[in-house]
Parts: sequence; C-alpha cells; structure tokens
Amino acid sequence: MHMFRGGGWGSYIYFDEKTDKPKNVSWALIKRVLTYAKPYRFRIIAVLVLIVISQLLGLLNPFLFGLLIDSAILQGNVDLLNRIALVIVCLPILNGVIAITQRWLNSSIGEGVIYELRSNLYEHLQKMSLRFFTNTRTGELMSRLNDDVIGAQSAINSTLISIFTTITSVIFTLTVMLLLEWRLTLLGLLVLPLFVLPARRVGKTLRTLVRQQMEVNASMNAMMNETLNVSGALLVKLFGRTHTEVQRFESRAREVADKGVRRAVIGSGLFAVLGLISAMGMAITYWVGGQLVIEGVFKVGLIVTFAMYLGQIYGPLQALANMPVEFATSMVSFERVFEVLDMPLDIDEKPDAIALQDLRGEVVFDQVSFNYSAGGTTGLRHIDRGDYEDLPAFSRLNGSDNGKANGGEPTSDPLTLPEVQTANSQAREVALQNISFTIKPGQLAALVGPSGAGKTTITYLLPRLYDPSSGRIYIDGHDLRDVQLDSLAHNIGMVTQETYLFHDTVRMNLLYAKPDATQAEIEAAARAANIHDFIMGLKDGYDTIVGERGYRLSGGEKQRIAIARVILKDPRILVLDEATSHLDSQSEALIQAALERVMSGRTSLVIAHRLSTILKANIILVLDRGQIVEQGTHSELLAHGGLYATLYETQFNREREIAI
Repeated sequence: MHMFRGGGWGSYIYFDEKTDKPKNVSWALIKRVLTYAKPYRFRIIAVLVLIVISQLLGLLNPFLFGLLIDSAILQGNVDLLNRIALVIVCLPILNGVIAITQRWLNSSIGEGVIYELRSNLYEHLQKMSLRFFTNTRTGELMSRLNDDVIGAQSAINSTLISIFTTITSVIFTLTVMLLLEWRLTLLGLLVLPLFVLPARRVGKTLRTLVRQQMEVNASMNAMMNETLNVSGALLVKLFGRTHTEVQRFESRAREVADKGVRRAVIGSGLFAVLGLISAMGMAITYWVGGQLVIEGVFKVGLIVTFAMYLGQIYGPLQALANMPVEFATSMVSFERVFEVLDMPLDIDEKPDAIALQDLRGEVVFDQVSFNYSAGGTTGLRHIDRGDYEDLPAFSRLNGSDNGKANGGEPTSDPLTLPEVQTANSQAREVALQNISFTIKPGQLAALVGPSGAGKTTITYLLPRLYDPSSGRIYIDGHDLRDVQLDSLAHNIGMVTQETYLFHDTVRMNLLYAKPDATQAEIEAAARAANIHDFIMGLKDGYDTIVGERGYRLSGGEKQRIAIARVILKDPRILVLDEATSHLDSQSEALIQAALERVMSGRTSLVIAHRLSTILKANIILVLDRGQIVEQGTHSELLAHGGLYATLYETQFNREREIAI
C-alpha cells in the first residue's frame, strides 16, 4: 500500500497495491479516532497547556545565553551574570516537573485508550458467530488485541501529542526568530524545501513497511499459537515435523526481522539526509552572520542566540515535513482495529428480543436449510500455512469433508458405524435441507445417521451458534431470532463432542456453569456424572489444575466433568453431542443412568450412538446427506426397513459378536 497527500490536512489518500484503488483517510476516520480520547479531554487540555508552557520555557535558554554574552560577560555585569546563572539552573528543574506531570497525564490517557479499545474489540469478538472463529486464526486475533491496539494507543498518546508539540514549537520559535532578525530567519529557512522532498519520498516506503511488518508479525503470531498449544505441539511431535515447523517459524521470524531492519535503515537514512540539510542551513547562517558580526552589524550574542534557535527549529521542521507520513502511518493500527470492529454480526440480537421464562421446552424445526459457505462473516483472512498453498475456509464441496474445525460435521462419528456405507457420499454443498421435526416438552429425540449427515449441524442451530439459511426454529413457539441470546444460552445445556476445559481448577471449570453454586451443589453434580470419587482421589481434590484444555485428564474424565458442568447448569433443554463416546463400559453405564435422571422432564436432543439411548428415545430422526429420510419410534423405523433398520441390524450384530 502506498500513499500521497491529496490537499491539506483534511484527507490522505492511500492506494492498495493489490487493487490499486484509492483508500481515503478522511476527517471521519480522524473523528472516530478522537472519540476514544474524548473521555480524557480535560487531561488532554492539561497536557496541551503543559506543552505550551514547556515550549515557552525552551525559548528562554537561547535568549539567556545571548544576554549572558552581550549584557553580562562583555559588559562585566556580575550581578546580572549571577541571576542568569541561577535561572539557567532552575529551568531544568521546572522542565523536569512539567515533563513528569505530562508523562503521567500521557500514560493515563494512553492506558485508558488501550482499555477502551481492547474492551470494545473483545466484546465485539465475543458477539461474533461460530462461523467467524472457524475461519479466523487465533494468532491473528491476538495480534489485533495486542500489537494493533498498542499501536493505536501510541497514535493518540504519542503521535497526536507530537503533532501539537511540533506545530507549537515551530510557531513559537519562528515568531521569536523573526522578531530577533528577520533577514537571518529567511536565510536559515532557505533549505526548508529540501526537508520536504526526501521526507515525502521515503515516507511512502516507510508506511508500506509498517503495514507489511504488522501483517508478517501477525502471521508469525498465528503460527506460534497453532504449534505451541497442546494440540498443535502433540501433532507436530507425532508426525515428526519439529524440524519443518522450526524452519517455517525461522522463515517468518526472519521476514519480520528483515522488515524491521529495512525500516530502521530507511528511517536512519532519512534522518541522516535531513541532518546534513540542517547542517547546511546552520553553516549558511553562521557564515553570513559571522561576516556581519565582523563588519559590526550584529553582536556576537545575537548570532549565538539565533544559531541556538535555528538548531531548535530544524528538528520540528523535519518532523513537520514528515508529519503527514507519521500521522498516516499511525492510522494503520486504527485501520486494522476498526476492520474488526466494523465486521457485521451475523448472529445479532434484536432490540426488542424477549427473554424465555417458564420454558416448557417444545422444539420445532420448520423447513430449515443451512449452508456453511453461504452468507455471514468468513473471517479476517485466508489461512496462511507458510510454505504450503493458502487454504481458504471451505465447506463440504467436491467430496471433501472439512471437518468440525471449520464448522461442519465432525470427520469421525462414533455414533454411527464406519463399516456401514450409504449408496451416496455425504459430500455436498448444503449441510441441511428442508429439515422439519417437532420435539414435545420432556421428550428425548435421538439423531442417527452416517458420518457427515448433518447431526452436529442441527445441534449447533438449536442454541443459535448459527442461523438457518432458510426456515425457522422455534422454542415454545418463539422464533430463535426473537429471543435474547443470554436467555437462550441459560435455558440450553450442551455437551459437545470435543470437551474444552480452561487451564484452571476442577472447581472453577464447574463453576463456569453456575458461578454462585455451593460446594454441595458442585459435589452433587459431580456425583451425578460419576466423577466425584475420581476428583476426591486427586491430590488437591476440586482445587486440582486440569492443565491446558484439560490435557492432564483422560478423554472420559474430561467428558464426565463436562457433563457435571451441564448438570450444574440445570437447563430446560439438553443437547448431547456424543456425550459418552469416550467412556468405558462401567462408567458409561453409570453415566447413562445419571443422564436418564437428568433428562427426566427435560427436552433432550441427543446424537445417539448407543442402542440403550436409541431405545429410550421418544422420536428418532434419521439423517442422510443433510435430509431427514426417516423419523419415528424404534419399532416404527424397524418395520419400515430403511436406513435405520440397516444401522440397527449392523449395530446389533456387532454387539452380539462382542458379547460372544
């Protein structure tokens, strides 16, 4: 991306290098940036006042040195010499107090801006749908929350303050110089055009480098997040890819370093050139002024004073020449932050949404269709795998199964029998098509069907993790789109196939469902899930740290804790996605008995892979290729002799073979 300034301070025009289309950074963006500083306007005013005072004090030193030479030393005025010396000593003390106060104000403003930006960004991300997270790298999000927010904070805390300081310094210093000697002032400013040309030319390159550096740094962070979490590290080790991943990381880290070195060298080169131009201006002033002193036109003190002022103004003039570039560069972070904040919410809550109260638990799917790739937010960017080809998020197209990680059906489905093959592959573009069924209050509905048939998608639509592409879903006659999201989450409890636990204690993971739960309630839920005795056998009991994503526990132990967490929540509607798939036979029997008690009187939607669950179901929904091909009771479906009968007979035969 490159930039040039079009017109005054009102607009900076950027050109995207990929599309070559202009992107305007106008007053609208600047005003939006300033809204984050609005709560601190009184502190900002105080900072600006301190800057003015500091700049005025900075103008005293050259004047005092000129006075010291002409009126004190050359005139032999000891009393004036003593007073000037005392003032020269006091000035740094006063400047130090002002600097400390200004620094405190700056820090409080900057940290406040960080807080507001991070809070707004995190809140917005929490409201994004599951579709967004399945198509966005976590490392990229972390980069936006950290690096870009800090960069945005620096824009307000440093760049904008620097702009005001620079403008104030130039105005004050130039005014004093003109009052002292306007001819020497004009002579010293002859080199000013030489400041502007290199600053603008190099500034374009610097801004491009800043954005590129942010992007490659985000890419590096994303890779670290992928490969340094427990799952990623395990995958790397199991496939012996340690050397490959180290090489890929070194490649990205080297790219980050190269961008940083190039940025530093170009910046240093710019300042070296500007320093040379400053020296030329100083030399011209000293040479002409010295000639005039020799001729008796000027006093020595005036030349010394003027030279000091000239030295003070060249720095701000350099900054002023480069200010449009610096300002535009600082906007890069805000652009990246606002890119996330401006992403629309595809799962949004209506202003007049209702709260579910006294829920009976009737669930109705009315002609529901769903396509993972249609509509909604797709994420921040394509998935960058370094040396490999970029992999955009995809749905079940051309026979590929993108798996649960991308928001589709899980690639493995223990609920079904892998040896049972349907006539057609489950590969398709539409995940669900014209799904209609009704679960009456208190009923148990079992979802069965081949892997990838759409079972998990149905369980994701009920708690509104996604919205249907068409059709309606009702709970007690209320369209889910008309219901408050928190109210919906409060009334639906879900145990997913992949159990997630926070890196915290067992107790805190359970309390996530009900923060005000008592110890007795926690233990009762754990007993119902057949995990209490195991927990008490741990060294620290309920205060045991479960590790990253619960990896210190077995799959069955994690799943029982997840079940206990839902039991503690005590929802009106239960959604169980292969809730007992990792349990041994003994634990499964105890859990099944516990779930039977828990599901009593509640509406339950279960992806059923055990015959015992299927036999207890009030209604069985048989899915194939995203459609309900059969529904009814166990006996009705067996009599029908369709897909369910095939699955049942295979399951029964396998269980009988195991028993023998």
